[in-house]
Amino acid sequence: MFAVVGLGNPGRNYSGTRHNVGFDTVELLANRNNINLNKIKFKSIYGEGIIGGKRVILLKPQTYMNNSGMAVLDVYNYYKMPLENILVIVDDVDIEFGTIRIRKKGSDGGHNGLKSIIYQLGSQDFPRIKIGIGKRKEGQDLADFVLSKFSKDEKPRIEEAVLNAAMAVETIITYGIDEGMNQFNTKKKEAQE
Repeated sequence: MFAVVGLGNPGRNYSGTRHNVGFDTVELLANRNNINLNKIKFKSIYGEGIIGGKRVILLKPQTYMNNSGMAVLDVYNYYKMPLENILVIVDDVDIEFGTIRIRKKGSDGGHNGLKSIIYQLGSQDFPRIKIGIGKRKEGQDLADFVLSKFSKDEKPRIEEAVLNAAMAVETIITYGIDEGMNQFNTKKKEAQE
């Protein structure tokens, strides 16, 4: 069994913001795989289904970003799944806009949602898919930036990144994380050639 956790903030005010690309990816995954996100448990809105022949739970924690770890811990304790089967989808200001990066484990990189998950689980050893949401303008407050919406020009590229993240999740669940990394961590290099 796998848990796919898209990070974001609940509520209409946060819909479409840079910080909510994790929610956007989970919603797209649900749509692509006929999974209804219509249940409430684990401090989350969630749905269960099958991806790549494996049982999957898709979650959108409703704890607000900085407490995402509480929802992840609830799922981890309930299903007793290995940490490597908890895939976290998260926004990232440090990678190139519109790209995705898959990591098997790692630090929080200054992201409060990841920081909360690492704190609650007591481990960094869970995979994550990072989506590049762009860089803030010089002097712009980071919180203001991540809570801003994408411009009209940015929308097509971020929609493509969310689609790539969803396909990466499907690949990881079906074929394993190494295959996901091989396919999706090399896209930038191919585009430059």
